[in-house]
Amino acid sequence: MDLTALGAALADVAGRARVPGMSLAVVSRDRVLYSGGTGYADVSSLTPATAGTAYPWFSMTKPVTATAAHRLSDEGRLDLHAPVHEYLPWLRAPGPVQPTVWQLLSHSAGLGNPLPVRWIHPADTPGPDQERMLRQLMARRRPFRYRVGGTGHYSNVGYLVAAQIISQVSGEPFTSYVQREILTRLGMDSTGFSYPPGRQAATGYVRLPRPLAPALARILPPGTLGPRHGDYSSLNPFLVDGAGYGGLVGTVLDAAEFARLHLNDGLVPASRTTASGTTVSGAAGGPGGNRILQDSTARAMREIQVRGKGFDHSAGWFRKHSHGPHGSYVEHFGTGLGFWNIMRLYPERGRAVVLMSNSSTSYDYAALFSLVLRIPWT
Repeated sequence: MDLTALGAALADVAGRARVPGMSLAVVSRDRVLYSGGTGYADVSSLTPATAGTAYPWFSMTKPVTATAAHRLSDEGRLDLHAPVHEYLPWLRAPGPVQPTVWQLLSHSAGLGNPLPVRWIHPADTPGPDQERMLRQLMARRRPFRYRVGGTGHYSNVGYLVAAQIISQVSGEPFTSYVQREILTRLGMDSTGFSYPPGRQAATGYVRLPRPLAPALARILPPGTLGPRHGDYSSLNPFLVDGAGYGGLVGTVLDAAEFARLHLNDGLVPASRTTASGTTVSGAAGGPGGNRILQDSTARAMREIQVRGKGFDHSAGWFRKHSHGPHGSYVEHFGTGLGFWNIMRLYPERGRAVVLMSNSSTSYDYAALFSLVLRIPWT
């Protein structure tokens, strides 16, 4: 199969948006259909962006957090419809109606979303204690800004709460639970809550006029802003403070393996065939031997139930109000300082696409995804 057109379309998307580098993976339920990159993971060294380049996931972490919560629910250890204070007694909403764990995951718990400009730290320094960070955020004036159980309002804080509950229920740090029970079981050995050793990592870039660079440096944590390269200011490696809402770092191929888990309704594939034709054995499974989620649980996670502004929400996924011409999908963006990512599932068509880039600039991915769905994969 000639996939030249897909590679050319990827380069066109990056070029039109003036994004330094992009990496793309396309999968079906049983194999990797395409993987590749365009442009540069690092402009100064002219290091190419490839499918093996690691990027911060930012909010593409949220479907993983939701999957961890649903796994505990499948095991009977976590009641998704119990009020949050049953697990964190110190966390209550004002008034008689209390948010549930599921409402945290579907952005309907009523929590606000403080501007996370400084919610990062240098990659070579330890991050903040997760419970202390959460308690400080909840101690601020009016952390609950909306009606509990009402319209969906996107909230990073809600996922910080969910991660703390997962830690409380599992009896271990959220990061170690996710690493063992999800990432390792899926063979995602190039993804974790720190930069994966031995992997080329993308440098993040922010395009802004040179005179504004000092102002950006003052806003960001010290040492975050790196050298200038043309129209771009580079970023030194950093990690997101909140592991549960945006802490993962990894490759499009690993993200595609997570997407395949959900295309297969929670089943860990026995093997995967890469775009180069290499067959790789699957990892050990979860409940039921080779399951991370029950099939009904994975399907329920994709059911959009909460209406929101611009996006409607389920537990871990969202969708624009308009589905577009190619049937139903669910997705999640992962956007932040220096990076812009998207993971989209087309369950009815058995396809998933993951696209990651190293610029804060958004881009027109619609034509690229449309091409992915038109290609007669064999």
